Amino acid sequence: MDERTDEALVEAYVDGDRAAFAELIGRYREPLLHFLGRFLGSWSAAEDVFQETFVQLHLSASMFDPARRFKPWLFTIAANKARDYHRKHGRHPMVSLSASVDRQQEGRSFVDLLQTSLPSPQKPILDAERSRLVKSVVDSLNPHLREILLLSYFQRMSYNQIAGALQVPLGTVKSRLHTAVAAFATSWQAVMVREGRVPR
Repeated sequence: MDERTDEALVEAYVDGDRAAFAELIGRYREPLLHFLGRFLGSWSAAEDVFQETFVQLHLSASMFDPARRFKPWLFTIAANKARDYHRKHGRHPMVSLSASVDRQQEGRSFVDLLQTSLPSPQKPILDAERSRLVKSVVDSLNPHLREILLLSYFQRMSYNQIAGALQVPLGTVKSRLHTAVAAFATSWQAVMVREGRVPR
């Protein structure tokens, strides 16, 4: 296992270490594909944008500042490529959001429902059903709100990192995330009523 940091790998790649680039692809294939798949609503589109993201990384590697963190920079590229895809192909999701969101446990707030993990083996039916409901709610959100939830709660990016990735002011990130969480809460409550989980 390569123990170098992401930032060191980028520097090594710029210096001619081709294996460093392959290591970066391996490290970020799963999380980046999950982000793109959720946002684009299509796993085939996510694969295309993933490849475009790393092509851009190859082209821009020499401009990366190793004093900064690599992950937010990579997700900035990916978010821009995803928006380009939307502009070219329209917003017509091919499949429902399907990445696992199964860390949920009874008694947690609606914000906790956005955390990801493996399901508990003691309650697979409950976890699978809750996962389905969470995905349906996230899938129903406005793309801008869905995008910011994915970056904040699934990718655990800070406000400043999200601002850089979305190229918006810090205040916009905070207000948009507040709106997104409120929209999720409202939709989640409606789903719970519809499913008979809480009284009308």
